[in-house]
Amino acid sequence: MQRISSLRTVPGVPRWARNAACLAALTTLPSSLWRLPMAWGWTMGFAPSIRKELHIPGWGSAYIVSLTVLSEIFAFLTLGLVQSWGEVWPRWVPRLRGRPIPVPAAVIPALVGAAMVMIYSAGLLHNMFINPDPASPHGLAVVILDLCYAPIILWGPLLVAVTVHYHRRRRPSRTPLGVKSFASTNV
Repeated sequence: MQRISSLRTVPGVPRWARNAACLAALTTLPSSLWRLPMAWGWTMGFAPSIRKELHIPGWGSAYIVSLTVLSEIFAFLTLGLVQSWGEVWPRWVPRLRGRPIPVPAAVIPALVGAAMVMIYSAGLLHNMFINPDPASPHGLAVVILDLCYAPIILWGPLLVAVTVHYHRRRRPSRTPLGVKSFASTNV
């Protein structure tokens, strides 16, 4: 029962933040599901010569699988901003187990990641609408490609919103005299 309760949202997290974190964690799933068949040799609407350029099969397949796994892991980490495992070091981490995770240790990487995703999203939008690659899929294949990658555009803003909430919820509150005190919601 403890394992199930550890997956629940911590007290003080509003529904919007929980929903935003869950949505952010799911934004990479459609593109990952679209990308994986390429690792197995499907062209996914690209010209067959693209397989050779991408070294599929070969190290290109390993790259695609690695990219997919890493994007899913990073997206999943967004849930740590609203759940208990994002506030306390897990028991398998030597010397840190059970200690609170410093707020900057979560906030800084999350904001850097959000900035990187938003820069990627700008390039994605540019390629979708302004300057599409002539070697990219056409017709229905490009519609499917764009629909699968479009949710990533939401990842950055959702991550920023959840990260700002995490920071506000976990930072020490200040009394009028400037003395730190921890409110009951700042666990």
